[in-house]
Amino acid sequence: MGQKVHPTGYRIAVIEPWRSRWYANKKDYPRLLAEDQKIRRYIRKEFKAAGIPRIEIERTSEAVNVIVHTARPGVLVGRKGVRVDALKKELQRITQMTCHLTVREIKRPELEATLVAEMIAEALEKRMAFRRAMKKAIQTTVQAGAKGIKVEMNGRLGGAEMARTAKEREGRVPLSTLRSYVDYGTALAKTTYGVIGVKVWIYKGDVDVGKKLDYRFPLGGVARDERNDGLVGTGGGDRRGRGGDRSRGAKRE
Repeated sequence: MGQKVHPTGYRIAVIEPWRSRWYANKKDYPRLLAEDQKIRRYIRKEFKAAGIPRIEIERTSEAVNVIVHTARPGVLVGRKGVRVDALKKELQRITQMTCHLTVREIKRPELEATLVAEMIAEALEKRMAFRRAMKKAIQTTVQAGAKGIKVEMNGRLGGAEMARTAKEREGRVPLSTLRSYVDYGTALAKTTYGVIGVKVWIYKGDVDVGKKLDYRFPLGGVARDERNDGLVGTGGGDRRGRGGDRSRGAKRE
């Protein structure tokens, strides 16, 4: 049996930052963890159309800061900020503390694995052929600048009697390399034949040793390399080897 590891959890504290950042004693920890789950579930349910791939939560002794990353901030904010005010009130009711809300726009939704998975699931619910939906999503992501993408679907694909698995892949997706920035997302497509699960892995490049991702930047802190128009880390050597410009058969000094 193959042992599967969540790509984000595998890289936490190496290159991935924690999604919940706070400290609590043994007594308060379960309650605060349940609160975080309630906050995330509520926001995802109420603002499903806003395209939210991740929600970060920071806590101090006086307040809770909720950072929402969204592809469509206008849907989340609402006219004259009405929806944001209502969301703040609901978060204060859940946490019983002062809540600060930060909305960060995602400039390139084609490079967010969760949003790509939701796009494929939406296409399946609209009765698009599953192969076509997969290939269209892969093409869009690669054109946006990803170095690799893998898509997997499980369920009664095409209305088949027995559930099966379909996979498509383009480029590299190094799942075992800790420094590789692999974004992972899932979604469910509720079709007339049953539920189809969609998984997406997107490889965006390598992060330098000792550095971590920063979600404040459009590509999660991974800089663009103009030489090959790909996404690479914010520095580092050439991929040909430790010597950089040294050719394969060159003599070492």
